[in-house]
Amino acid sequence: MPLPTVRFKHARFSARFPETYRYSRSHYWMARVEGAEDVWRVGFTKFATRMLGELVDCEWQMKAGDNVEPGKNVGWVEGFKAASDVYCVMNGTFVEGNPYLKQDACVVRTDPYEVGWLYAVQGQPEADSLDVHGYIEYLGGIIQRMADEGHGEEGAANEDN
Repeated sequence: MPLPTVRFKHARFSARFPETYRYSRSHYWMARVEGAEDVWRVGFTKFATRMLGELVDCEWQMKAGDNVEPGKNVGWVEGFKAASDVYCVMNGTFVEGNPYLKQDACVVRTDPYEVGWLYAVQGQPEADSLDVHGYIEYLGGIIQRMADEGHGEEGAANEDN
C-alpha cells in the first residue's frame, strides 16, 4: 500500500512527502518503524537527494547501542555530485545503518522514503522536528531564497516523486 503523501511544487522543484513522517530543517525525514518500540528510521528527503545526486557509498561510525543526539555525526555518504557527513536528528540509541545500501546506495535517490532509509535509532525525533506541512513551508522558503540568489536551476529541476 503506497504511503499517503502531500505534494509540494515550487518553481521547478516538485516532490511528494509522506504525510505521517517527521522532518528536520537539515532535510532528513524520520518515520516510526511499525511493531518496534520507539524505533525510527531516518533518511534524506527528496530535496536532499537532489542536492547530493546518486549515492555510491556510505559508512556508519556508530555501532548498535551507541548513544546519539541531534547534531552528532553518525557516518558519511558519497555521491557523484558531493560527499556529505550524515548527522543524527534523533535522541536515543543507534540501532543500525541500512545494510541494503552496501548493495545499492542509489536506492536512497530512487526510493528515499521506504527502501532508501539511512539509519535507525531507538528514541525520539529532535525537539524541533516538523510535520509535513511545516517542512513544506520551510522548504518553500529555502527554494525561494535559492531562486532569488540565482541558484538551483539544475538542482531544482522538476521531479515528482
